[in-house]
Amino acid sequence: MTRYLRGARRLGFAALVATPLPVLAQGATARPTTPPAAAPAGANALPAAAARQRSILEKVIHREMLPNGLEVIVVENHGVPLATVEIDVKNGAFTQSHEFEGLAHMYEHMFFKSNADYPEPEAFVQRAAELGAVFNGSTREEVVNYYLTVPADSLEGGMRFLASAFRAPSFREDELEREREVVIGEYDRQESSPFFKFTDEMNHRLWRSAYSRKNMIGARDIVLSTTPAKMREIQHRYYVPNNAALIVAGDVQPARVFALAKQVFGSIPRGDNPFVKYPIPEVPPLPGDDAVIVEQPVSTVFVMEQWLGPSVGKDPEATYAADVFSDVMNQEGSAFQRRLVDSGLWHSVVVNYYTLNHTGPITISGETTPDKLREALAALDAEIAKFDKPGYFTAAELRLQQQQRAVGTALGLERASGFAHELGFWWAVAGLDYYLGYVDNMARQTPDDLRAYVRKYILGKPRVTGVLIDPEARRQIGLTREDLLHHKVASATAASQGHR
Repeated sequence: MTRYLRGARRLGFAALVATPLPVLAQGATARPTTPPAAAPAGANALPAAAARQRSILEKVIHREMLPNGLEVIVVENHGVPLATVEIDVKNGAFTQSHEFEGLAHMYEHMFFKSNADYPEPEAFVQRAAELGAVFNGSTREEVVNYYLTVPADSLEGGMRFLASAFRAPSFREDELEREREVVIGEYDRQESSPFFKFTDEMNHRLWRSAYSRKNMIGARDIVLSTTPAKMREIQHRYYVPNNAALIVAGDVQPARVFALAKQVFGSIPRGDNPFVKYPIPEVPPLPGDDAVIVEQPVSTVFVMEQWLGPSVGKDPEATYAADVFSDVMNQEGSAFQRRLVDSGLWHSVVVNYYTLNHTGPITISGETTPDKLREALAALDAEIAKFDKPGYFTAAELRLQQQQRAVGTALGLERASGFAHELGFWWAVAGLDYYLGYVDNMARQTPDDLRAYVRKYILGKPRVTGVLIDPEARRQIGLTREDLLHHKVASATAASQGHR
């Protein structure tokens, strides 16, 4: 059986309220966390359970670097006789200048196609069937991953199968033509969603000249005109062992995996460092507040507020605070949720930070009704203005979020395949040392750290406000772009009248 996941994220309201990530449970960002023991004295004390969790991770995650620069990561899990073999490449939307916009995703479509070892499509599919392999791939902003899951006794065959696709793809014109149509079909399906135009317009406003480097689905004209030569250029730039990781998880022995990795992948030559030769430009700062209204046939009103958030490479401390802050705001019963959702102004409101090496977005998204929109926006701004006030969130709320994240981590360790995908994402975006150290840094976050984060990235910082609304509903309430740009003025009145 073969199964394909076409890599660009699916759009819908879920995409508005929580950026999709390779996590163990969809929602806000997930990383390895741990249930704290009774909190020790001292604001920065580390719960003992957090230290134990890091120790557990270090025992099950084994690492070795091959001479050609390929990082090999092995995760033992002998629960079921299966093994997942995954290649992660630091590619994705962030490498795309406009002339390559969408081609990281296109390359993903071409990966499990003909190659030097399996020159005919039928031979490739037949070999996958012989291995009993389920294979898959996905494209994200800063990583593209390819994996197959096989019976544990097919580990060597699975590794060789994946190496063939990595080492010498054919990029046959006939296969490229077929996959080009598949990608355009995906584009058509996404474009038919009322949320597509909205999220796309928000991305244009937020990322500006860096838009192509955040656009995973790509541009129609670039996809339709792509050639085998462009695919080969992507391969030469990014599909080199020193820009990739091999992750093997499941019913395996680390020593055997490392030996096989040397045999199977060790002869692939190291390439140039792509980010020295093709550096990634900085995301431009927002010059000021911006706003957009998109009309689509929707029954309620969707709102999105976005800021440029921290980069894990430049400000890792802020990324820990961003995750904790989002969790606390989303917690049922938080002051934020009580005043906005429990009050009846909003159907739902979600705060999210998406960790990326090249600037992650901060998003507050919500759903309301046309008649409540102006009051809901004013109430939201009144709450945002309180984010840095003492007592708005407490140390006890932070400890509760640590406990809830621990559940996801414990479950994730039981699913070898899902855990491999999570490791691959963090290896590409932040590095495994960041991943392993997260439990410590998560536990050290204090209310003061969260207040410093919101002051640096949210309060008084330029943002983009977007509203998705039915055309007739907009006409009835007379909503203008200027209303969105200036609704912060009205928030002071709303705060004094209804949110003392």
